[in-house]
Amino acid sequence: MSLKLPILFMLGTLVMSTASGAEHPWVVYPGGDGAGSGKHIVLVSGDEEYRSEEALPQLGKILSRHHGFKCTVLFAIDPKSGLINPNVSNNIPGLEALKTADLMIIFTRFRRLPDTQMDHIDAYLRSGKPVIGIRTSTHAFNFGGRGKFAHYGNGYNGGNKPWKDGFGRLVLGEKWISHHGGHKSESTHGLIAPKARQHPIARGLKDGDVWGPTDVYGVRLPLPDDSQPIILGQVMKRKGPRDNNDPFYGLRPDDGPPVAGRKNNPLMPVAWTKTFHVPGGKPGRAFMSTIGASTDIVAEGTRRLLVNATFWSLKMEKDIPTAGTKVDIVGKFTPTRYEFRRGAYWTDRKMSPDEHRLGAAGE
Repeated sequence: MSLKLPILFMLGTLVMSTASGAEHPWVVYPGGDGAGSGKHIVLVSGDEEYRSEEALPQLGKILSRHHGFKCTVLFAIDPKSGLINPNVSNNIPGLEALKTADLMIIFTRFRRLPDTQMDHIDAYLRSGKPVIGIRTSTHAFNFGGRGKFAHYGNGYNGGNKPWKDGFGRLVLGEKWISHHGGHKSESTHGLIAPKARQHPIARGLKDGDVWGPTDVYGVRLPLPDDSQPIILGQVMKRKGPRDNNDPFYGLRPDDGPPVAGRKNNPLMPVAWTKTFHVPGGKPGRAFMSTIGASTDIVAEGTRRLLVNATFWSLKMEKDIPTAGTKVDIVGKFTPTRYEFRRGAYWTDRKMSPDEHRLGAAGE
């Protein structure tokens, strides 16, 4: 795969979002013409490290602009300032949008949301509507004690036995296990799983199209229930030097060779499908991708994986072309280096949800 980094993308003009950051701490990208017309997707961001607050607005723009889906993107918000701050783990306003959602895409990490917000997520899951999880959503929540939603927490081991290991394991297929590849030193080279080459999510993809500078996550094999691996993550050696000023830490799609030994034998799934069934609710489709940070979606194949999965999740497989879905970047997209950032960074950064509206990035 050819990829020049860093990258600046531009496309044509788009209509501005209907949501104003001054009024609502979220953004809405309107639906339009396309296979997704009439469908509503809610994208829930909120992680401290992998810049979900950048990745999900871009994914929402792609789904809206190219495919006609209405997309609502939610953020971790500092209630005092009304600004985006991923270090605020207990506030994601706007989750009531899930009442009208056809699909939830979640990219959160160790959130401990209040019951009034979790009620919306819980009701959505019990409806059996589909879920897509990205990267840290294997450990999306972290509740201590005996609260109403303690069973959602990563690694839960309480009396509610069906929820053992929490939301990640029950809904998406795995909780937090490990960094299997070298963090910030070994990239992920995606290989289509042998039994998935004819799967609709793999349409338009070939080995190596899915790539990211984030490392392969470890999972327990085999994955549970009816899980089906779609993409396997080959751990790749770095070719060039590490560069901490580079959003990709010096990692590149042509890195290699693959790391020898147990890191690639067996290969870890980095994207898979499964059926979930929350106790008391209806069964639904789930797709999990442990690749998908803002720096990962610079790769066209990684974007196509997620957009194809959106169509599959909504049982719209027939609308995925043989060559895969259209995934051109919308506007400017210059992802920030992934890392944990102290509170002062966000105080100075002053990132408003309005920054992510259509029209704010040169569309």
